[in-house]
Amino acid sequence: MSDLSQFPITNKWPASDPSVIQLYSFPTPNGVKVSIALEEMGLPYEAHKVTLADADVKSPEFLSLNPNNKIPAIVDPNGPDGKAIGLFESGAILLYLAGKSGKLIGTNDIEKAHITQWLMFQMGGLGPMLGQLGFFYKFAGSEWEDKRPQQRYIDEAKRLLAVLEKELSDRDWIAGDYSIADIAIAPWLRALDFYGAKEVLGWADHTALVAYLERFTAREAVKKGLVTPPRD
Repeated sequence: MSDLSQFPITNKWPASDPSVIQLYSFPTPNGVKVSIALEEMGLPYEAHKVTLADADVKSPEFLSLNPNNKIPAIVDPNGPDGKAIGLFESGAILLYLAGKSGKLIGTNDIEKAHITQWLMFQMGGLGPMLGQLGFFYKFAGSEWEDKRPQQRYIDEAKRLLAVLEKELSDRDWIAGDYSIADIAIAPWLRALDFYGAKEVLGWADHTALVAYLERFTAREAVKKGLVTPPRD
């Protein structure tokens, strides 16, 4: 049996099967990237619900794995050279899992580079900008009298959607075949419904994106990954 005692996070979220990947997450756009990838790749794993409350993400046990106190994070007892490894940052985890499984990362260096390019587009642009849109359009920022920050993120969200709309106008997936880049991008597009921001962004006019998100959410692995771990 694998020994995960070197990872204090397992004291708060004990592993039922320490021989498989341990996922510490919550079903947010960033969180579901990893559960979807694990389902798509067919890698055995065990999911632990880590809520966004300080009692979880700022606990000593969670901080021992991710000092940035954000989900998701993983522990793989069968990492490189047979050594256990802990990782945080959803993009880094997607790249690691793709390398481990040999799936959803392309079949040559050119494909891998293009997939990584679009993954970085999500990590550095789409995710942060749509996250700020959510804050200023739905959450506390929406109550601010000064609407310039809100408009700034509406405009930036529209720009990013236009980029994706153009790229997806003649293809099913963002970088050729379905890949970890799609697993990174699509959950953030899905978040626009939660933010109540589809109308202000003219979502319905983005016909390529509408079809893209429908293709994504119809996948069986995606359906399961979106609710893993369950909120309740």
